[in-house]
Amino acid sequence: MLTKTFADFGIDTKGRTSGEIKTTCPQCSAHRKKRNYPCLNVNIDKGVWHCWHCEWAGGLGTGIQRRPEIVKAWRKPDYVAKSEGVPDGVVAWFAKRGISAEVLRRNQIGHGSRYFPQVEDERTCVLFPYLRGSEVVNIKARTADKLFRMESGCERVLYGLNDIGEVLVWVEGEIDKLSLDEAGYPSCVSVPDGAPAPDSKSYGSKFDFLDAPELERVKTHIIAVDIDAPGVRLKDELVRRLGRENCLIVDWPEGCKDANEVLTQYGPDKLAECICNARPLPVEGAYSASEFFAEVREHYEHGRKPTISTGWKAVDEFYTVLPGEWTLVTGVPGHGKSEWLDALTLNLARSCGWRFAVYSAENMPVSEHIEKLMEKIVGRPFDRGPTQRISPTELDMAETFLEQHYTFLLPDSPTPETLIDQCRALVKTRGVNGIVLDPWNEIEHNYGDTTTETKYISETLSKFRKFARSHDVHVWIVAHPRMLMPRKDSDREPIPTPYQIAGSAHWNNKADNIVTIWRDRASDTQEVEVHVQKVRKKRVGRVGMATLRYDRVTGRYHDIFTGQDDAGRRFTYSHATEPA
Repeated sequence: MLTKTFADFGIDTKGRTSGEIKTTCPQCSAHRKKRNYPCLNVNIDKGVWHCWHCEWAGGLGTGIQRRPEIVKAWRKPDYVAKSEGVPDGVVAWFAKRGISAEVLRRNQIGHGSRYFPQVEDERTCVLFPYLRGSEVVNIKARTADKLFRMESGCERVLYGLNDIGEVLVWVEGEIDKLSLDEAGYPSCVSVPDGAPAPDSKSYGSKFDFLDAPELERVKTHIIAVDIDAPGVRLKDELVRRLGRENCLIVDWPEGCKDANEVLTQYGPDKLAECICNARPLPVEGAYSASEFFAEVREHYEHGRKPTISTGWKAVDEFYTVLPGEWTLVTGVPGHGKSEWLDALTLNLARSCGWRFAVYSAENMPVSEHIEKLMEKIVGRPFDRGPTQRISPTELDMAETFLEQHYTFLLPDSPTPETLIDQCRALVKTRGVNGIVLDPWNEIEHNYGDTTTETKYISETLSKFRKFARSHDVHVWIVAHPRMLMPRKDSDREPIPTPYQIAGSAHWNNKADNIVTIWRDRASDTQEVEVHVQKVRKKRVGRVGMATLRYDRVTGRYHDIFTGQDDAGRRFTYSHATEPA
């Protein structure tokens, strides 16, 4: 019998006596800017809680337990800007790059020596202080031959944090930031770690700077990064997280790849002109063909964003994943729509480092949903039984993986607008790439008195499609079909189509891709059919059907391959992608 209550731990259950709720955390909410945000997940029936912000967790029967709050303590570097400025040689070095002594003084540029592990030696260098208010929180050192290092144990923030205004220019290096200052645009920031490598899979931590509260005042973001492959990757990720409708793109003159090259070759007026002529990204409205040519040329030079493998060769023949689209997933209840979608997201998280926001009322409570995901990650059952279960070490590994790649949405009022707002914030702060909404009928819909169900579905699906395109994420929406009557000439349950989903034919019209999951529940086979019933873009796939084998013990889906042995006998075997 439990002797303690949630109130004993300072947890407000909002008068609820059962179920799973989200509420404020007594450990961290009072100290956060968004102090009313419900970050504490409480399962009243099990008597347990867990805060997804500070990791405070516990249970009524066991008290405070695993994952205590850990407060990161940043080291403050020693830095004093000398009143007489930097040596004449350094001033001359910057002058060759079009940057005046006045700009150097305003940005407190320094000079000194630092140890560079790349060459295992101490070198003289220019020092760029990273400021928050009057406090120096980090320093980047640069030598004349382009060796770089930042202070270890110090906070990584945007360079130029104090200068952020309502219109903000984004560049890729400190010298580009100083160049914009010279051209009359001090409201400019440089990312602390440069652009991600074009082939990098997981670079979420490189964008932690987007948590900066100073960015909340920005209304327009002007992206003025390098035009090489890493710069294109950085531009795409900034646009995705900040939103296409909020961004303008700078095109540099031919022969210039960044702001400083424009400044040195053409002067500050030309650089200012480039910023003034920043172009909007197509979002909606009417545009001439020429307004898309810059994007077309970029695709020609650096390639279009590739489609992404599902992790199953059989499925890839018909369906792959393209950011900026949305996929309808349907099927007869009990045929495994949610299970298959969980397995798909895990494949994308493992292979590409994708992060997901998941609203899954079909998988409540969240703790049990996590347990099912863990089975797929490890390849062992969670519960005790005849098969060896997940070990404590594997449990820790799975927890780390899920914390890095999944955020679970539990809004008090899960309307489409609320879910989109939450996902928009998560794209910016956590770099979410995929959204799962499972199922449609567990979202709160308000048709109103003047809107038909058909019109409402059309308008709401358009909102999700616009969000997917604006933030370059992929959205999966699970929707159940109406009750299906079996065919008189067959015992097979029928394979539903999008036209059989309650409400509207717009399910077929609006979706970029449609996938139906079907299995024969009348037989003992564990084979699952993945029917791809619509693909909008031919490079994504084509209409067809793939077969996978489902493992009930681990929840994994296996590719099925057929062939012949040396004697000419046919055989079949299955294979599942192993976790990284």
